[in-house]
Amino acid sequence: MKLIRSGIATFTFVTLLFLVYYLHITFFNINVIFYSAIVDGMVATFLASLILFTVTYFRLFNWFEKTQLIIIWLLAGYAFAISVPTVIDRSLSFYILEKLQQRGGGIKLNSFEQVFTQEYVKEHRLVDVRLTEQVESGTIHIEDGCVKLTKKGENIVFFSRMFRRNFLPKHRLLMGQYSDDLTNPFKNSLSISNYLCH
Repeated sequence: MKLIRSGIATFTFVTLLFLVYYLHITFFNINVIFYSAIVDGMVATFLASLILFTVTYFRLFNWFEKTQLIIIWLLAGYAFAISVPTVIDRSLSFYILEKLQQRGGGIKLNSFEQVFTQEYVKEHRLVDVRLTEQVESGTIHIEDGCVKLTKKGENIVFFSRMFRRNFLPKHRLLMGQYSDDLTNPFKNSLSISNYLCH
Protein backbone atom coordinates (compact mmCIF):
# COMPACT_ATOMS: atom_id res chain seq x y z
CA MET A 1 0.00 0.00 0.00
CA LYS A 2 2.80 2.45 0.90
CA LEU A 3 4.70 1.60 -2.28
CA ILE A 4 1.69 2.42 -4.47
CA ARG A 5 1.00 5.67 -2.61
CA SER A 6 4.63 6.72 -2.74
CA GLY A 7 4.49 6.10 -6.49
CA ILE A 8 1.38 8.28 -6.74
CA ALA A 9 3.06 10.99 -4.64
CA THR A 10 6.15 10.84 -6.87
CA PHE A 11 4.00 10.96 -10.01
CA THR A 12 2.38 14.09 -8.53
CA PHE A 13 5.85 15.58 -8.00
CA VAL A 14 6.93 14.80 -11.58
CA THR A 15 3.72 16.35 -12.94
CA LEU A 16 4.28 19.45 -10.83
CA LEU A 17 7.94 19.62 -11.93
CA PHE A 18 7.04 19.66 -15.63
CA LEU A 19 4.20 22.14 -15.03
CA VAL A 20 6.38 24.52 -13.00
CA TYR A 21 9.24 24.20 -15.51
CA TYR A 22 6.93 24.86 -18.47
CA LEU A 23 5.31 27.90 -16.84
CA HIS A 24 8.71 29.26 -15.83
CA ILE A 25 10.30 29.00 -19.28
CA THR A 26 7.15 30.27 -21.00
CA PHE A 27 6.18 33.29 -18.90
CA PHE A 28 9.28 34.39 -16.96
CA ASN A 29 12.75 35.70 -17.75
CA ILE A 30 15.52 33.12 -17.41
CA ASN A 31 19.09 34.21 -16.63
CA VAL A 32 20.78 30.77 -16.52
CA ILE A 33 18.79 27.72 -17.55
CA PHE A 34 20.53 25.36 -15.11
CA TYR A 35 19.87 27.58 -12.10
CA SER A 36 16.27 28.22 -13.12
CA ALA A 37 15.62 24.50 -13.59
CA ILE A 38 17.04 23.82 -10.10
CA VAL A 39 14.65 26.43 -8.69
CA ASP A 40 11.82 24.71 -10.58
CA GLY A 41 12.75 21.42 -8.91
CA MET A 42 12.71 23.08 -5.49
CA VAL A 43 9.34 24.73 -6.15
CA ALA A 44 7.84 21.43 -7.37
CA THR A 45 9.25 19.66 -4.30
CA PHE A 46 7.73 22.30 -2.02
CA LEU A 47 4.30 21.99 -3.69
CA ALA A 48 4.43 18.19 -3.63
CA SER A 49 5.47 18.34 0.04
CA LEU A 50 2.44 20.46 0.86
CA ILE A 51 0.25 17.81 -0.73
CA LEU A 52 2.15 15.05 1.07
CA PHE A 53 1.66 16.66 4.48
CA THR A 54 -1.92 17.90 4.04
CA VAL A 55 -3.82 15.33 1.97
CA THR A 56 -5.26 12.54 4.13
CA TYR A 57 -4.54 9.94 1.42
CA PHE A 58 -0.84 10.18 2.38
CA ARG A 59 -1.40 10.08 6.13
CA LEU A 60 -0.13 6.47 6.35
CA PHE A 61 3.46 7.74 5.83
CA ASN A 62 5.34 8.65 8.99
CA TRP A 63 7.48 11.80 9.23
CA PHE A 64 10.71 9.93 8.32
CA GLU A 65 9.17 8.38 5.18
CA LYS A 66 7.84 11.75 4.07
CA THR A 67 11.28 13.28 4.58
CA GLN A 68 12.82 10.50 2.47
CA LEU A 69 10.36 11.22 -0.34
CA ILE A 70 11.18 14.92 -0.19
CA ILE A 71 14.92 14.21 -0.40
CA ILE A 72 14.33 11.85 -3.35
CA TRP A 73 12.29 14.57 -5.09
CA LEU A 74 15.00 17.18 -4.53
CA LEU A 75 17.58 14.82 -6.03
CA ALA A 76 15.26 14.01 -8.94
CA GLY A 77 14.73 17.75 -9.54
CA TYR A 78 18.49 18.28 -9.62
CA ALA A 79 18.96 15.29 -11.95
CA PHE A 80 16.29 16.69 -14.27
CA ALA A 81 17.87 20.17 -14.25
CA ILE A 82 21.34 18.95 -15.16
CA SER A 83 20.36 16.03 -17.42
CA VAL A 84 17.58 17.40 -19.60
CA PRO A 85 17.31 21.17 -20.27
CA THR A 86 20.95 21.93 -19.42
CA VAL A 87 22.37 19.08 -21.50
CA ILE A 88 20.15 19.82 -24.49
CA ASP A 89 20.93 23.55 -24.23
CA ARG A 90 24.69 23.13 -23.90
CA SER A 91 25.56 19.82 -25.53
CA LEU A 92 27.86 19.85 -28.53
CA SER A 93 26.88 16.22 -29.09
CA PHE A 94 23.21 17.15 -29.51
CA TYR A 95 24.25 20.03 -31.79
CA ILE A 96 26.20 17.63 -34.04
CA LEU A 97 23.18 15.32 -34.35
CA GLU A 98 20.80 18.23 -34.99
CA LYS A 99 23.19 19.77 -37.54
CA LEU A 100 23.51 16.44 -39.36
CA GLN A 101 19.73 16.23 -39.56
CA GLN A 102 19.46 19.86 -40.72
CA ARG A 103 21.99 19.21 -43.50
CA GLY A 104 20.13 16.17 -44.81
CA GLY A 105 21.81 13.49 -42.72
CA GLY A 106 25.49 13.90 -43.58
CA ILE A 107 28.40 16.37 -43.43
CA LYS A 108 31.96 15.81 -44.67
CA LEU A 109 34.30 14.99 -41.79
CA ASN A 110 36.86 17.60 -42.83
CA SER A 111 34.16 20.31 -42.73
CA PHE A 112 33.36 20.00 -39.02
CA GLU A 113 35.88 22.63 -37.92
CA GLN A 114 34.16 25.05 -40.28
CA VAL A 115 30.74 24.00 -38.95
CA PHE A 116 31.83 24.66 -35.37
CA THR A 117 33.64 27.96 -35.93
CA GLN A 118 31.29 29.50 -38.52
CA GLU A 119 27.88 28.03 -37.65
CA TYR A 120 27.75 26.65 -34.09
CA VAL A 121 29.16 29.75 -32.40
CA LYS A 122 26.73 32.01 -34.28
CA GLU A 123 23.61 29.81 -34.25
CA HIS A 124 23.76 29.07 -30.54
CA ARG A 125 25.07 32.54 -29.57
CA LEU A 126 27.74 30.58 -27.78
CA VAL A 127 29.84 33.51 -26.58
CA ASP A 128 26.79 35.44 -25.32
CA VAL A 129 25.37 32.41 -23.50
CA ARG A 130 28.62 31.37 -21.82
CA LEU A 131 29.61 34.90 -20.78
CA THR A 132 26.11 35.49 -19.37
CA GLU A 133 26.32 32.26 -17.37
CA GLN A 134 29.74 33.17 -15.98
CA VAL A 135 28.67 36.71 -15.02
CA GLU A 136 25.54 35.34 -13.32
CA SER A 137 27.69 32.75 -11.52
CA GLY A 138 30.04 35.42 -10.23
CA THR A 139 33.14 33.90 -11.82
CA ILE A 140 33.84 36.81 -14.20
CA HIS A 141 33.00 40.48 -14.51
CA ILE A 142 33.05 42.67 -17.59
CA GLU A 143 34.57 46.11 -17.18
CA ASP A 144 35.41 48.62 -19.94
CA GLY A 145 35.19 45.94 -22.61
CA CYS A 146 37.50 43.59 -20.70
CA VAL A 147 36.41 40.21 -19.33
CA LYS A 148 38.17 39.44 -16.04
CA LEU A 149 38.19 36.57 -13.58
CA THR A 150 36.85 37.21 -10.10
CA LYS A 151 38.39 35.61 -7.02
CA LYS A 152 35.67 32.96 -7.18
CA GLY A 153 36.60 32.34 -10.83
CA GLU A 154 40.29 32.00 -9.92
CA ASN A 155 39.45 29.40 -7.26
CA ILE A 156 37.31 27.39 -9.68
CA VAL A 157 40.04 27.51 -12.35
CA PHE A 158 42.61 26.31 -9.79
CA PHE A 159 40.40 23.31 -9.00
CA SER A 160 39.45 22.55 -12.61
CA ARG A 161 43.05 22.68 -13.88
CA MET A 162 44.24 20.45 -11.02
CA PHE A 163 41.40 17.99 -11.67
CA ARG A 164 42.01 18.05 -15.43
CA ARG A 165 45.75 17.33 -15.04
CA ASN A 166 45.39 14.60 -12.42
CA PHE A 167 41.95 13.02 -12.72
CA LEU A 168 40.94 13.03 -16.38
CA PRO A 169 41.83 10.00 -18.54
CA LYS A 170 45.45 9.79 -19.70
CA HIS A 171 44.46 7.42 -22.51
CA ARG A 172 41.30 8.88 -24.03
CA LEU A 173 40.06 7.80 -27.44
CA LEU A 174 40.08 10.77 -29.85
CA MET A 175 39.33 9.94 -33.47
CA GLY A 176 40.85 6.48 -33.37
CA GLN A 177 43.92 7.28 -31.22
CA TYR A 178 44.40 7.28 -27.46
CA SER A 179 45.78 10.55 -26.15
CA ASP A 180 46.29 12.67 -23.01
CA ASP A 181 45.83 15.91 -24.98
CA LEU A 182 42.79 16.98 -22.98
CA THR A 183 44.58 16.77 -19.63
CA ASN A 184 46.51 19.89 -20.69
CA PRO A 185 44.77 21.42 -23.72
CA PHE A 186 46.83 24.63 -23.56
CA LYS A 187 50.23 22.97 -23.96
CA ASN A 188 50.25 23.56 -27.73
CA SER A 189 48.34 26.86 -27.73
CA LEU A 190 49.56 29.65 -29.95
CA SER A 191 50.86 32.69 -28.10
CA ILE A 192 48.39 35.36 -29.12
CA SER A 193 48.70 38.63 -27.24
CA ASN A 194 46.67 41.13 -29.26
CA TYR A 195 43.46 40.35 -27.38
CA LEU A 196 44.84 40.69 -23.86
CA CYS A 197 43.68 43.43 -21.50
CA HIS A 198 44.73 44.42 -18.00
